[in-house]
Amino acid sequence: MTGHHSGEKIVLASNNAGKVREINQLLAGERITVAPQKEYNIPDAIEDGLSFVENAIKKARHASGLSGLPTIADDSGIEVDELNGAPGIYSARFAGPEASDRANMEKLLEHLREVPEERRSAHFQCLMVYMRHAEDPTPIICQGTWDGSILFKPRGENGFGYDPVFYVPAHDCSSAELPPEIKNRLSHRGQALRKLLQALSQ
Repeated sequence: MTGHHSGEKIVLASNNAGKVREINQLLAGERITVAPQKEYNIPDAIEDGLSFVENAIKKARHASGLSGLPTIADDSGIEVDELNGAPGIYSARFAGPEASDRANMEKLLEHLREVPEERRSAHFQCLMVYMRHAEDPTPIICQGTWDGSILFKPRGENGFGYDPVFYVPAHDCSSAELPPEIKNRLSHRGQALRKLLQALSQ
């Protein structure tokens, strides 16, 4: 299969409602339908890789193997320079295996309580992988990075995850204070998905 033909169905290897919503917003107007893996009763993959790209490949391969369809997987998180890149791949479970967004944010703010503004730089990372089938030897791999810093307290109601504590210098607000269309234009996920669509259309 070269490129994607109209109306291609792709499975999104995620059960994260925020991610599914965002990726569908980003794909509006494309000829691709993305179905979350739960529509195929696919359980979450075991994410035991040590990097975003390993986990994204594991998720994509798992969902493609169980659905028999091409798959997009995204592994993303936040890297804080002062914490040597933590929470990184552990972003979603920073405060424990089933931690809420709020618990993860509170743990991060606690770690940075004494850290002054100029040392609070952080980067949202997104690794996105497209696999044509579970044995695809050449998955398409795209990365997006969004630079900012960590606020001292959460601001805003939009987005999910660490958005309320991620400061976006260009707009002088948190990621959670941005309207979805602006966030999607700037974000790590938006960047990675645009690269992926470009690769798929070639």
